[in-house]
Amino acid sequence: MFKGAGTALITPFAQDQSVDLNALIKIIQNQLQNKIDALIVLGTTGESPVIDYDERRKLISVVVEESIGKVPVIVGTGSNNTKKVIENNQQAEDLKADGLLIVNPYYNKGTQESLVEHYKLISEKTKLPIILYNVPSRTGMNILPETAIRIHKECKNVVAIKEASGNISQIAKLIAMKPSKLSVFSGNDDQTLPIMALGGDGVISVFSNPYPAQMKKITDAVLEKNLAVAQKYSNQYLEMMNALFVETSPAPVKYVMNKLGFCENVLRLPLTRASRRAMDIIDKELSRFS
Repeated sequence: MFKGAGTALITPFAQDQSVDLNALIKIIQNQLQNKIDALIVLGTTGESPVIDYDERRKLISVVVEESIGKVPVIVGTGSNNTKKVIENNQQAEDLKADGLLIVNPYYNKGTQESLVEHYKLISEKTKLPIILYNVPSRTGMNILPETAIRIHKECKNVVAIKEASGNISQIAKLIAMKPSKLSVFSGNDDQTLPIMALGGDGVISVFSNPYPAQMKKITDAVLEKNLAVAQKYSNQYLEMMNALFVETSPAPVKYVMNKLGFCENVLRLPLTRASRRAMDIIDKELSRFS
């Protein structure tokens, strides 16, 4: 669907907790000016669990309108309710999205076999390409390499997986086993370089919300087979990448985006703003970046 750096967009809110579409447009324009390779709306970074159906429509519409013909727009539609995923997929399809990012079901905690059945039904009900999303720390369940490959083989429009297990050995095994048509994206900013060096195709990034050009330097260098340059930039930006996860995302990155003038520092419960301790850590890194 793309190669390189895709941004998992935050959802900006106004002080009254409403979705701030003007701030979103400002963020998108900055992403496009910095040549980002894809935009991902309504993923976990976009606080998708607390966005209602009508708000989803507005958010998707704005991102598609601003990005059409420029970069792919991928919509996060995952849920632990298969029927709800199918409804979200239809909305994304109607609004001319280019693809879907679908996290494995959380809390229900089925089996590897149930994952296959879940994605098979979803795949049958949409024409859009699908990126699986494996993030066991959030869902309590791991998509094993064998399962990801089986889903890809049985579902013609499952074209990629966002791997945020954090387990480099597992990801290396997946890349070694997978068919060439199954793309692998890093779901952790700090693992972009190793995953791409193993043969991954890019990253779906939080760090690139404030720093799209910097993330592009890493992914472009790897795609150009210049690992020395990629190592240089990955090492240079590593501390900020880590700072953005010093507390539950997207609280730290929203603080940074506010400091850089993109949006208000507002989250919806159950998430809250970054703590004073987190802000101090981030401020130290911001002074190094400025």
